[in-house]
Amino acid sequence: MATQTADISQEPKAPNPNCVICTRNLWKTYDMGSEQAVDALCGVDLAINRNEYVAIMGPSGSGKSTLMNLIGCLDSPTRGEYWLNGQLVSELGDDELARIRNKEIGFVFQTFNLLARATALHNVELPLVYAGVHSEERLERAKQMLISVGMGGRITHKPNELSGGQRQRVAIARALINNPSIILADEPTGNLDTKTGNEIMALFDELHARGNTIVLVTHEHGISQLAHRVIHIRDGKVAYDEKTPRGGGDGGMIDRRRKI
Repeated sequence: MATQTADISQEPKAPNPNCVICTRNLWKTYDMGSEQAVDALCGVDLAINRNEYVAIMGPSGSGKSTLMNLIGCLDSPTRGEYWLNGQLVSELGDDELARIRNKEIGFVFQTFNLLARATALHNVELPLVYAGVHSEERLERAKQMLISVGMGGRITHKPNELSGGQRQRVAIARALINNPSIILADEPTGNLDTKTGNEIMALFDELHARGNTIVLVTHEHGISQLAHRVIHIRDGKVAYDEKTPRGGGDGGMIDRRRKI
């Protein structure tokens, strides 16, 4: 009697180990009722390698916010694959996604999302609470992280005692506290004046130089050009993908056929 072997031809193949964000034919469809459906993403293929500094751009309704939510494990795709740091997360449930978010992703939001009644120190240590880190270690790590972003003199201040730029620095320290695989920043200068926004973008430069992988979501062309690569989303698809002059390119297209 012939021995049957399992057919593994349909099993997802892991991406290149250096690819921290990898999507393959990623779709997100929203059911609007009355037999209507809207495709917010239509087969997106992305490969973002470790220590890249990438901006994602697109007009309102382009799908960039949906893509950000999927990359940030805040939502799941309708179909397709999403690999984050070598793990296939597109098939995970809500509880597992929450664990991945806390471990692998550092979020920086336009509105800062700080706890109003908590000090800068306690805001920064919060992800470590969810990770089960002992209180003494939490506080020491949070303190050192605040010092590293220039907020060592404000650790006992609450958000209403800080300027917008200082609040964003606290948010960045919180994003970094778990040593995440990526920093995902959504319009991080949107609520800041030009001078303060420039200071925050200079801090992102420092973070990238330290080896962090940064994905910046923005609608501002000037901000996107501070990254090293820009991915343009239009009608739920990648319209084009290019290096900026800062990334060593001349605006030329990136070959997205790279092995992922």
